[in-house]
Amino acid sequence: MRALCVALLLAGAVAAAWALVSGQGWLEVTLPGGLPVGNAVAALALCLLAGAGLLANRARTWGRAWGGCALAAALSWLPLSIAMAGNLGLNFQGSRGAAWLLLSLGVLAMCGLALAWAVVAVWARLGSQRKA
Repeated sequence: MRALCVALLLAGAVAAAWALVSGQGWLEVTLPGGLPVGNAVAALALCLLAGAGLLANRARTWGRAWGGCALAAALSWLPLSIAMAGNLGLNFQGSRGAAWLLLSLGVLAMCGLALAWAVVAVWARLGSQRKA
């Protein structure tokens, strides 16, 4: 059941990322309040990826703890981005854009590392089971 949830979260993250990369026109539509749909989809993609990393790791392990940190970072990405930009469209001026890019890459790396940690842990368990 957990594997199915991880697969569904990853599928959702891939679908959201595909929409962003392909530049779908509907991403420019603004939600009530002025937030562009694309910004919400980007935040959703990060949260889904982080959630998959959290669930993919076993309970009470460093991987699970890292996955929780990655999810917290993904959840805070959009509010931090809006605060850094000073607007909902995430239009940056000056060095704030570079700082935002580093923030975004850091959050993405945290999410990817949580997933990689789970994969390595599974391979290690499978390797130790074959030796036993």
